[in-house]
This record gives sequence, structure tokens and C-alpha cells, in this order.
Amino acid sequence: MTTAFDPIRLGGRQLANRIAMAPMTRSRAHGPGLTPTPSVVEYYVQRASAGLIITEGIQPSDVGQGYPDTPGLHSREQIAAWRAVTDAVHAAGGTIFAQLMHAGRIGHPVLLPDGLVPVGASAVAAQGQVYTHEGPKDFVTPRELSADEIRATIADFAAAARNAVEAGFDGVELHGANGYLIHQFLAPNTNRRTDEWGGSAENRMRFAVEAVRAVAEEIGAERTAIRLSPGNSYNDIDEPEPEDVYTALAQRLEPLGLAYLHVLESTPDQRELVLTLRKLFGGTVVLNVPADGPAGRLALIEDGVADLVSFGALFLANPDLPARLRADGPYNTPDPSSFFGGGDKGFIDYPALV
Repeated sequence: MTTAFDPIRLGGRQLANRIAMAPMTRSRAHGPGLTPTPSVVEYYVQRASAGLIITEGIQPSDVGQGYPDTPGLHSREQIAAWRAVTDAVHAAGGTIFAQLMHAGRIGHPVLLPDGLVPVGASAVAAQGQVYTHEGPKDFVTPRELSADEIRATIADFAAAARNAVEAGFDGVELHGANGYLIHQFLAPNTNRRTDEWGGSAENRMRFAVEAVRAVAEEIGAERTAIRLSPGNSYNDIDEPEPEDVYTALAQRLEPLGLAYLHVLESTPDQRELVLTLRKLFGGTVVLNVPADGPAGRLALIEDGVADLVSFGALFLANPDLPARLRADGPYNTPDPSSFFGGGDKGFIDYPALV
């Protein structure tokens, strides 16, 4: 029987186990030009016993930023700073993928360089607020991307992927989940376009497919992955019938030979869809199931539901999580007050077992 502690091949690399660190925004890119600091290096090195580390969301362009103090991969100084992270993780025996995240309509002009405003699939504002250094602010109506700008945004993803490889990452994961730009193209309430990029399921998935294909052509399919969250309502997304677009998307992705498909199962009633996507995709599937406890998630490997399982807050609070999972605990309790922003407290001071 395969367990979460067995090795697995991924993108040409041998992973020590099937436990992945899920991408988590930490808003601590306090270095010059939104670069990771030595504390960020330490944060990832502490968690290098994961079979796979997937970084926090990294914006592929200035306009892709959605939160304060999130890092980028579109400048020379950002590439150099991330190289310090990847070198240290590799020295500790880890494998690390960069998550490329364009926030789209999620954000605010005060977070962006002068003159830029959030963009989206359509000019539809999200309900809610975003935290900024000036305090909470209502989401604004994004500027709808033109067809030419869509192509330029796809090129930004490809360029950031090339930068990621130069920075030493083992691959990249495109963030197509949680209500950010790729998800905004997939969802009918955020994509009201009538051109080739909207309307039918085929058209709404076009941006995701083209972005993945561009990245795979730039750095190789074996280094390319995508994260999806069908039916997830986060960031004011409404997908009442997600099956058509996501099954079609999995079928389009299957021939590309990607490193993996990362699926967030946001509700228990999505298991049938998850299993369908696993079958249609055919390759390695990473699954995140926030509602299950540690033992329940490990059982997903034994039951053949997924090839790897990813952990978020539990990995945030337990840098040596694979060892704790093998021992069935004990587990440090995450402190939500230090999740986003701040200094080293709640970032690199969680104790290990030994």
C-alpha cells in the first residue's frame, strides 16, 4: 500500500515523501523592490523536509499584485533574492516550486505603482475589502483586459516562469484558484465577455489553457503545474455548475504532460468531481482538503484519491510537519494574528520537535 511517506517522482525529481507545503500568502517581502529577506530564506529552509514546497503567491508583473508586501518575479533583484531561497532549500534536500499568482480584480490601486489599477476578465467588482497599509479598502471595479492585453498577460506568466527557473526553482505552479485572475476567467460571474475569451465553457477556460501552454513552452511541461478550486466561492466567485468547464479544462491539460494538477476540494460534496478530474488529467494530482484532519488527509494517498496531499496552516505552524505526521503529533497551534505581515514572530519561531 502506498503511503504519504513513500517517495515519488515529480518533474524529473525524486521527492522524499508525498507531503506538500501548500502556497500561503505571508506578506513579508520586506526587501527592496518586494524581495524576500533572510527571514524568508529561513522560513522555507525550516520546511524543506516537505516532499514539495509550493511558495506563497508571487506576482508575475506589477499589476498582478493584490496584497501588501507580496513578492514578485519580474525584476533582476527579485530573481537574485529568490536564488538565495532556492539555494538554501536545495542544500537542505528540498524541492521548491514557485506559485505564480496574478490577483486580477483582487487588490487596490494604492497597492500598485502610480497609474495602475486592478484588471480583470470583465469590469465586475468583487464584494468585500482588501487590507492595505492605509487600512481596509473596498475592492474597486477592475479595468477589463483587452484581447491584446490578455496576450501580454500570458506572456508575463511565461516570462516570470523563465525568471523562476533562473532563480533556481524546480518548477512553477500557476494559481488558477481562489478567485484570482485565472479563476476570474473561468467563473461565469466574473467573466461576462462575449469574445473568444468568454461565454461558453470552452472560451472561459481559454485563458487558463493558453497561460499553462505558454509557460510549458518556456520552461518545459515537466516544470509546469496549475492549481484549481472548482466551485470555490472565495473572493466573491460564483460557480454554481463547475463541472463542464473543469472537466473540459482537465481534458485540455492532459496532453501537455504537466508536472501535476493541484486541486483544492473546498467542500466534501466535490469528491466525485475531484475523482473525475484525476481520471481525465491522468498525471500526478496534489489534493488539498482543508476540512479533514491530518490522518484523514494522509488516508487520501492510501486510498488512491491523490498522489500528494498539501497542508497549509498546519505546515505554517509546524516546520517539521512530515515528522509530526509520522508520529501522529503533537502539533503546534497556528496563530492567525501573525499569518499576514509583521516580523519573525509567528513566521520563523514555531518550534520543531527536536
